[in-house]
Amino acid sequence: MTTSEKRHSDPERARSRRRQVLDAAAACFGRSGFHGASMAEISKAAGMSAGHIYNYFDGKDAIIAAFVEENVERVSALLRDLESRGDVLQALLDDVPKSVLEHLDREVWKLPLEITAEASRNPTIAAVVHDADRRTRAIFRPLLKAGRERHGLAVDDALLDGRMDAIITVFQGLSARAQHNPDIDSDALIASIHVAMRALLFT
Repeated sequence: MTTSEKRHSDPERARSRRRQVLDAAAACFGRSGFHGASMAEISKAAGMSAGHIYNYFDGKDAIIAAFVEENVERVSALLRDLESRGDVLQALLDDVPKSVLEHLDREVWKLPLEITAEASRNPTIAAVVHDADRRTRAIFRPLLKAGRERHGLAVDDALLDGRMDAIITVFQGLSARAQHNPDIDSDALIASIHVAMRALLFT
């Protein structure tokens, strides 16, 4: 339960209202950018007063932190799913087409790009992003190590860290690539990333 939820007598209603604010903020940030979207605009989109929003979030930085936390939860669930499928390396490779298409979808990548841009100039958001990355890597690394051990592959620390960061970079970079080249050939890209991922995972 979050601190803001504890301030309310009905936690379920508080979570629903927070979701309402986050959905409105996502639409506003996607349309106007983080700095272009005011709390007044967000409150109007959410259908509640700006003062009421402050019962759930201290400001736009807190809203962005909530989006980052949601992504940690999403990635953690994806990693748990990979682990449940037995061969983590093969599961990662099998998921390449789906993962690439998801990262090329503007509705998926526009908010993460906005958060990345804000983290580059806002130390508070940078700290939130760094902590989220640390926590997700802490989940991914042992899975990658176990997957490589299963296939009798090297698992020294430098190699593991390099492979892990390279894999993350491949997918994080897709959103920027989609922004620069909206006409990208997704089939050709999937085939090429499949080759790269096979090398990163199985060599």
